[in-house]
Parts: sequence; C-alpha cells; structure tokens
Amino acid sequence: MGLEIKNLDVKLDGREILKKINLNIKKGELHVIMGPNGSGKTTLAKAIMGYQKLKLNGKILLDHKDITDFSTDKRARLGLFLQFQNPAEIKDIRFINFMYNSFNSIFENTDVLEMERSLKNNLKILNMNENVLNKNLNFGFSGGEKKKMEILQMMALKPKFAMLDEPDSGLDVDAIKVIADIINNIIKTKQTGIILITHYNKMISYLNPNFIHILIDGKIIKSGKKELAQSIEKYGFEKYKNK
Repeated sequence: MGLEIKNLDVKLDGREILKKINLNIKKGELHVIMGPNGSGKTTLAKAIMGYQKLKLNGKILLDHKDITDFSTDKRARLGLFLQFQNPAEIKDIRFINFMYNSFNSIFENTDVLEMERSLKNNLKILNMNENVLNKNLNFGFSGGEKKKMEILQMMALKPKFAMLDEPDSGLDVDAIKVIADIINNIIKTKQTGIILITHYNKMISYLNPNFIHILIDGKIIKSGKKELAQSIEKYGFEKYKNK
C-alpha cells in the first residue's frame, strides 16, 4: 500500500516540466525532494494533487488504484493533502468555516465541537493564538503564519499521504523545530507518508527521511539517504548537474 508515481511526464502549456519520474512512497515513509529553483519540485506536488492545467503522461497510483485522471477533490477524499508553497489569501472566508467545509467534504457526520477542540489543541503545539480560527483565511498573515496554518490543516485532516512544499520557508529556527516534530509525530502515530520539498538541510536535520531525491531539470538524477542532504549543503547542486 502506498503512493506510486510511474514514468510520469508533465507538461504545462506545451512545455515539458517533468520527465520520467518514478517514486514509491509507502505508508509511514518520508521522502525529501531537493533541487534548485525551477527544477519542477512544486509541479510534481501539484501533479500528484491533480492540478488541472498540467498535462500528464504516466501513472499515479494510490493504494494500487489508478488516480491519474481523478479530480483534486476526489484525491483529497481518498487521503491526499497538499501544503502550498505560497498559500492564497481569501478575505471573505473565515478559517474555521473553511475547515468545517473541508471536514464535511472529506468525512461524514462532522462533530463541530470535536473539530474545534482538536484545532485549538493543535494551535497550542504550533504556538499560535486561538483567535486565528476566526480570522479570514491567510489574510494579513506573515509567510511563516501561513505555513503554520497549512500544517494545522494537515494535523486536522490526517491524510494518508501529504505533499509539503517548503514548509520551512519563512519560519525561524524554533518554528522549524516545531514543524519537524509535528512531521515526525504524524509519521509515527498515523503512518502518514510524506513528500517534503525543501532547499535546506536545517529541517532535515530534525527528521529521519527514508530517501533524499535530487530533482534537476525535471529529472530525479540521484537518490540517497540523509548524508545526501549534507553533501548538498556542503557542495550545492552543481556537483550533481550533468551527471
């Protein structure tokens, strides 16, 4: 059981972004995707989540079920979650209402009081004030606060597999440690499989990834263990280009 990407090519507006991507993420595994800007990391996350503007050739399987042509909402109901690199600000939707609608879309018989209790408990872990629940979705938040609100959604929805797109950007050192602890906990307690996209080794140093994958020019050119991230921090991506 897992999330499998098989020979995936991805185009956007006729331009090839990803080329023959193969990944197999099992339940409870952490796979880290690293690579320079423009290498296709975010496109990969969007392709897995069903971003409509992308043209796919290849297969995406969830627990052996072919979901390549499934809509984003159907993928979410099956247990996929995407944390956005740049979460949108939506002025006229309160966060608590957004979460209620999300729960109703994914689960049956939502217990509103239990949902609110869970959100408030998780806000304490994130070192955030409860008043954010009644604020407009991401409106007026800092970059770091937006990332925390995305992680709050993941904690509440408990997906089978989550794509986290640069959850460490915009966060201070203490907040990075908090998010890393949350990732470790959701992997351990919920057996969530995670694809983590990042440029830096700082968050990885708090985690125990099963694999590090280097993505350059739309191709996975090397996979390895935690030491690979340390090598990237020391030598950069130039060492792995044109190989």
